[in-house]
Amino acid sequence: MAKDLFFSMDLNLLRTFLVLSQELNTRKAAERLFVSQPAISQALQKLRNQLDDPLFVKAPSGLKATQFAEELARDITPYLNGLSTVLNKGREFDPLSFQSSVKIAVAPVVLSCLSGSLYRHFSKVAPHCTLELVAWKSSSMNHIQNDELTIGVSLKQAPVQSVHVDLLAELEGKIIVRSGHPLTNETVTAQELEPYPIASVITPGYNDNFTEAAVLMEKEGLIPTIGFRTEFVMAVVDVIEHTDFFMPHSDLFPIQRYPSLKAITPLVNGVPYRNSIYAYYHTKHKNTALMLWLVEQIQQVIKQETKH
Repeated sequence: MAKDLFFSMDLNLLRTFLVLSQELNTRKAAERLFVSQPAISQALQKLRNQLDDPLFVKAPSGLKATQFAEELARDITPYLNGLSTVLNKGREFDPLSFQSSVKIAVAPVVLSCLSGSLYRHFSKVAPHCTLELVAWKSSSMNHIQNDELTIGVSLKQAPVQSVHVDLLAELEGKIIVRSGHPLTNETVTAQELEPYPIASVITPGYNDNFTEAAVLMEKEGLIPTIGFRTEFVMAVVDVIEHTDFFMPHSDLFPIQRYPSLKAITPLVNGVPYRNSIYAYYHTKHKNTALMLWLVEQIQQVIKQETKH
């Protein structure tokens, strides 16, 4: 009778296996698991003996998974994630005693508006927490899948396996221009914007290959001019401060910090244009006390900033 691997195997070895299959590097796997590289090698050898497969072979860039290892990682991931969710569900969470690091990837269009506010908020509610803010990139979804990011904040992204999405807030669109811009009303239509070039902020994974304002204008039969595109919000601010370009943004933009700029509400079909931002995190953290708390804190900061 074949040996029952479920009862004979140390399940912690499978956790090591999953991390190693994600990193394909024993040093990086050791860092994520807070163990030594020899400990990773020992765990791998035990797994090889029990599963009768080499699992990983050396490659120029590190390790390469065997076909068996790739299939095993794919098959066991949902079960280990479910076990993690069950074990962590309902655990008490005290932000005042929380001493771990939280790494948040934030879209460029949001980072320039929230970075200082997030830090100030977290320093009050979780004073021992280390907050690490990084820019949202096209690779951020993969980093969330690999548990290299705690949570991401961005505009709408394409669905990715093992990544859960929460709506954080619905924002009202704003057109940001210099104070002396020819547009003087509190609202503006696409027709009124047509003569002026667009200075657009790129959000990786959202509008890499298009400018949303231009798409909306084209739907109304207009011919927009895209004058400048970048991932750096401050570069766009510098452009609109010295030209008649306009920057499509939202009520999250901290207009009060820029006396040389003004915000105008764009109308689409006669009503203010709206867009949404979302939280992205690994599905295994769904309903955990820490993640529920994190989402709530980010929502509070967004609400506070949009009121301003």
